[in-house]
Amino acid sequence: MQIYFYKVTNSMSGKTVKNTITGHTITKPDPVDEEVPFDGGVMITETDRYGIITYANKKFRDMTGYTKEELIGSPHNINRHPDMPKEAFRQMWETIKRGEYWEGYVKNMRKDGRYYLVIVWIKPKFDKEGKIVGYIAGRKIPDRQKMNEALELYKKLKAEEEAKGLSAS
Repeated sequence: MQIYFYKVTNSMSGKTVKNTITGHTITKPDPVDEEVPFDGGVMITETDRYGIITYANKKFRDMTGYTKEELIGSPHNINRHPDMPKEAFRQMWETIKRGEYWEGYVKNMRKDGRYYLVIVWIKPKFDKEGKIVGYIAGRKIPDRQKMNEALELYKKLKAEEEAKGLSAS
């Protein structure tokens, strides 16, 4: 089994991620306060157990603006919006690493810096021995009221993180 490591570093215009397959470094954009509405369908991605993208369907590629070559081999946080608190993803990882289903409202960032809002579900993938080998995630149009409630909570959590000196990755 191959173990992937990726490095997220600061750069002048944002954070960078390194694709584990191509070796290319991708600089995440600065956020643009403009929503790109998700028009429906289902965006699907699959990752290995470390969060490295192994599959991204066309809907996901179209919405994020990244190519298949940029996505496959990159850490899934390539599309994490800096408004998202670390706590939301800490809870997500704790849940899925236990082999459980997770669902939540997420603000993601596209390659051009604009954002989109989705409800995300993540299920672990298991091998024949019952060990987690990866994760599959789908995204759908969120209920707007519940999404707005989540965004308000995220603002509070993010402010608490910043007050403690934590930064988003």
